[in-house]
Amino acid sequence: MDKITAIEKYNLDEYILETTQQQDLDQLLEVCRIHMDSVDEDMVSRAFKLCYLSHKDGKRASGEPYYYHPVEVAKIVAQEINIDDVSVVAALLHDTVEDTEVELEDIKFWFGDDVAVIIDGVTKIAGVFKSRDSKQAEAFMKLLLSMAEDIRVILIKFADRLHNMRTIQHLRREKQIKIASETMDLYAPLAHRFGLFNIKNELEDLCFKAIDPTSFKFVARKLREKKESRELFIDEFMMPVGRQLIQQNFKFEIKGRPKHIYSIYKKMQRQQKPFEEIYDLFAIRIILETPHTKEDCWRVYSIITDWYTPIPERFRDFISVPKANGYQSLHTTVITKQGKKVEVQIRTRRMDDIAEKGLAAHWKYKEGEGEGSETLDKFVNWVRDVLDNPRPDSTTDFVKDFQLNLYQDEIYVFTPKGELRTLPKGATPIDFAFEIHSEIGERAMAAKVNGKMAPLRQKLKNGDQVDIITGNKINLNPDWMDDVVTHKAKSRIRQFIKQKRRKVAEEGREIWEKRAARGKVEITDQDLTKIAKRFKYESTQGLFYDLGLGSLDVNILFREVKKYKSTGRIEGEGAETTTKTEEEIQETYISAARAMGDGKSLILNGEISDVKYTYANCCSPIPGDNVIGFISRNGDVKIHRAMCNNAQHLMKTEGDRIVDVKWARNIDNKFLVAVRVIGEDRVGMINDLTDVLSKSLSTNMKSINVSSDEGMFEGIITVYVDGISHLNKIMKRLEKVEGVKNVLRYE
Repeated sequence: MDKITAIEKYNLDEYILETTQQQDLDQLLEVCRIHMDSVDEDMVSRAFKLCYLSHKDGKRASGEPYYYHPVEVAKIVAQEINIDDVSVVAALLHDTVEDTEVELEDIKFWFGDDVAVIIDGVTKIAGVFKSRDSKQAEAFMKLLLSMAEDIRVILIKFADRLHNMRTIQHLRREKQIKIASETMDLYAPLAHRFGLFNIKNELEDLCFKAIDPTSFKFVARKLREKKESRELFIDEFMMPVGRQLIQQNFKFEIKGRPKHIYSIYKKMQRQQKPFEEIYDLFAIRIILETPHTKEDCWRVYSIITDWYTPIPERFRDFISVPKANGYQSLHTTVITKQGKKVEVQIRTRRMDDIAEKGLAAHWKYKEGEGEGSETLDKFVNWVRDVLDNPRPDSTTDFVKDFQLNLYQDEIYVFTPKGELRTLPKGATPIDFAFEIHSEIGERAMAAKVNGKMAPLRQKLKNGDQVDIITGNKINLNPDWMDDVVTHKAKSRIRQFIKQKRRKVAEEGREIWEKRAARGKVEITDQDLTKIAKRFKYESTQGLFYDLGLGSLDVNILFREVKKYKSTGRIEGEGAETTTKTEEEIQETYISAARAMGDGKSLILNGEISDVKYTYANCCSPIPGDNVIGFISRNGDVKIHRAMCNNAQHLMKTEGDRIVDVKWARNIDNKFLVAVRVIGEDRVGMINDLTDVLSKSLSTNMKSINVSSDEGMFEGIITVYVDGISHLNKIMKRLEKVEGVKNVLRYE
């Protein structure tokens, strides 16, 4: 069935649901509202209608209408995985392309590319398990991820499998065992790796119930029998502690969390003990409400140990030293006067929320120590970082980063204290800094590799010991994007570039507002948007960005606004403009080409013919730099360093405006450039630096700004140079000053 026929058959906008289906939809929407920050209810409603209509005649093994299954999967996605409304829509429709007459093109037409990509991924991996050994969990994970263009494909598969396991009792016994074994071997470990702790626990219990129903019922019955006495014990245990907490004005909640059934059974098997001798069947959790802090957790610990005797070897401080995935809590086991051992966990509400959402990886604590568990901890931590920073507009970058980190060969490097860290092959000290902590990466100024100063962009090797030297402020460089390989580093640098673009746009807005105020012109944002479109910008943000960058002359914009104010029209509606047309810009390019000394490049040495050019402030090019020219919208040529981030952006987005330029052999002008000097803070450092510049190199200095922090010195020195060779000579000479660790060109 082609797209037109499918769309005509399923008229989603006009179809009215019957009462039962409308109630199902209302329940789903309510779950979305409760658990998600925002939801496109119209999109979810249309997806629900398509889900119902396309599966209308289908039945499950239980005899229920088939559409119940995708609706329940969508609820799991919204409530327990909690990503976004696109995932909810994809969950509703995840079986349509495989099982109904709806085609992928129909999905794309109705709901867009993102939903179509996810459903296509789910469809592709649906048959993977029919011909593979499900015990090869590691190979399966890589196979699934490699087949998924969007990580949400995998998360929807978790939700799909969870609901199938919840309803597995309707299948034949042999099929139950097959599916449960596959789930236990593959899906439960993968859910744990992805930090979906609650889903992992439920999958294990459901698998255990299907594979060994007798043992499952035994443990479940024992837990039920103990429930009343357990709740009574918790009340008695907490009574003196709770009274004291109230007296000290603590606001708190107490939970008696039982271990999940399968974990209790495993402990019975591992310790070869009966149920009655497994003492830590549950943990008492004390959750401190906001605004209580981690310091308050220690106060609560003190109160508990005043009443009960702690077992020292069972104490864990995950607050001072959080787990790799960010999990924080105080764990202690105490003994009551009756000789009972009780595990107590103390945490704030925020800490509990993180753990409850599956971001707490209890790997080492619950499943033992060892190299394997450490590797899995790091993997869970990395996935948590990704899911904590969703960027709907950068799916391609995310997928690329994800696969890069997953498949690259690894190297092993050491911290100054000898701690082992694993990084992808090709990683630099910048990647290492972000691996230690995002703040270290942001403030990295220099690095020592094996005790010697090394460039931050140097590729690390197996066995390297790396020490990062940091400053007291953010030192991110957009050019680092090409030198890093880890997701964490790429994500933060990408965010920084966006912030920098916003800052340039804000500066452009200020330039415009000052010019408008000086010319006594007022214009609404709506009208300014119209003029921005005349300049071929999608919005005023792009216009302001070019103003801040210097690619657009504010006077050109001012004249256009004046014309619009006087005529009420913009170019294309009868008004003239002084901004050059595309044809005139092409003439500028031709004129520039005629002036090119070697027939290929514009020679930079003052104005040539009628071509006017200026140097970009963002990268301050100097003779000897590799440079490009960008023909701005008013026809002038702006000169950028070729590796300048803004130049890279212009080459990708407006390559037809790029003109090749070269430096003349002899240029008499002086160029302003800044260098950053990093070193040990000592008496006389500034005098030594200025002496080198003024006496040894006869270089004129415009300014020097100095700051120090924890014994480290940082100075920004602005000097006049003839060109790149002069600058290199300055930097090499400054590096020889006693105590100087690194000298960098500053932008």
